[in-house]
Amino acid sequence: MITAAQLRAARALLGVDQKRLAELSGLSVPTIQRMEASDGLIRGNVDSLMKLVGALDAAGIALINEGSVSAVGGRGVRLNIPPGSGSGT
Repeated sequence: MITAAQLRAARALLGVDQKRLAELSGLSVPTIQRMEASDGLIRGNVDSLMKLVGALDAAGIALINEGSVSAVGGRGVRLNIPPGSGSGT
């Protein structure tokens, strides 16, 4: 679903610290810390993972899964910029 590296990258793209991500997702700071310290895929209860992914989605983060169509492959994150928000396009 989401890796620890994707979570750290998503948080960096948003420019938020662990405390702010915890507030946005309704999770505790220790839960966010544990998730970010995971090896590979984040493990946790389904409710916590859904809250985390939902908060990232609401903030404009798109998770890119391994095997998704891209120029070079691999996992990643993308910050979706709403049309007309000054993206330069």
